[in-house]
Amino acid sequence: MSKKDPYAALRFKEFNIFLIVRFALVFAWSMQFIVIEWEVYSLTKDPLSLGLIGLMEVIPALSFALFAGHVVDQKEKRGLLIKCILGFILICLGLFLITNQTIQALLTKNSVVWMMYLLVFFGGVVRAFIGPTVFSLFAQVIPKSEYANAATWSSSVWQIGSVLGPTIAGFAILWVGVNGAMFIVLLFALIALFFLFKIEKKPILNPKLGEPILKSLTEGIKFVYNTKEILGAITLDMVAVLFGGAIALLPIYAQDILEVGPKGFGVLRAAPAIGSFITILAVAYFPLTKNAGIKLLVSIFGFGLSIILFGVSTIFWISLIALFLSGVFDGVSVVIRQTILQIKTPDNMRGRVASVNSMFVGSSNELGAFESGVAAKLLGTVRSVVFGGSMTLLIVLATGIFSPKLRKLDLLSKDEDKAN
Repeated sequence: MSKKDPYAALRFKEFNIFLIVRFALVFAWSMQFIVIEWEVYSLTKDPLSLGLIGLMEVIPALSFALFAGHVVDQKEKRGLLIKCILGFILICLGLFLITNQTIQALLTKNSVVWMMYLLVFFGGVVRAFIGPTVFSLFAQVIPKSEYANAATWSSSVWQIGSVLGPTIAGFAILWVGVNGAMFIVLLFALIALFFLFKIEKKPILNPKLGEPILKSLTEGIKFVYNTKEILGAITLDMVAVLFGGAIALLPIYAQDILEVGPKGFGVLRAAPAIGSFITILAVAYFPLTKNAGIKLLVSIFGFGLSIILFGVSTIFWISLIALFLSGVFDGVSVVIRQTILQIKTPDNMRGRVASVNSMFVGSSNELGAFESGVAAKLLGTVRSVVFGGSMTLLIVLATGIFSPKLRKLDLLSKDEDKAN
């Protein structure tokens, strides 16, 4: 049996450029979100204000998601992503200006907060298009035979950006202030745009150009619904993330419960992504394709337990370990889900499938942030986190019992199956 090359996808030049673009975007976006959370809570001292950040982003992300999927399948992917990044750069510039102390001195605190909410809202519109565009471009910079390996590296880069973004955000707030941190975000958005121009334009693979939008969207939804592997995995992940959104409450833990300041906040925020990155990197050498369904269920159950541990901890190092473990378990889920999506989705439907996925999973992060903010307001911070983790455990158990197809999910190729 020949050993699978763990670096196979990295031998393609355009895929490496794609990874640089993805890293810069993820880094900028995750850092921006953390800085916004810190600034908004510092101005309001209200847990509900953190939930509203997520709500402001998820409303447009959900509203435009299906339409975005249709557009992505009808357009050239690189050109569309350039337009998306230009929109993101404008939002970064707006946030850079609104966090300037001179400008803030001319406004009330409420005005500053609501202007930030408005920019987050526009960011949600842009995000609705960026997700399916990146997903579709992925398939055009790497041969199909390397999708599984490429999905692992793409997820790894996503996690590196998710690690460094929050970490640098915490240190940047401490060293150069919120406004300086926003300038760093703007810089990385420009870097993403610069490298994207190094990727060649790609052909449009959809044979149904000009198809009526309603028919196009209906086909996308039907495909996801009829492909039970995709539907089951993303539904389970959506619900788990929805109720396990304790990350949104980290500013409260950092400032009021653990009392570790911006530096500790950045470290805590980075811990899940570090755990997830280590897991995803290991997957390049030890694939999760065999018995993937069982591994998915176990990983999300472990995620729920980690969230509960974090919720009840008042010791910084225990909280850090709990968040790290939550990332380890989440990393398994990310790789399995991305592999399912890349392997099971035909080229002409990638935009629409990715949009449906973003509605299920991507938006659940923001809805989870809103749920956590509301629950913290009603139940208290600690109780709301424990409640969310407990709900995750119950959902995983119910899914394992009532969804035998997901339990039996296996992603081994025919050749790998024979070898095993």
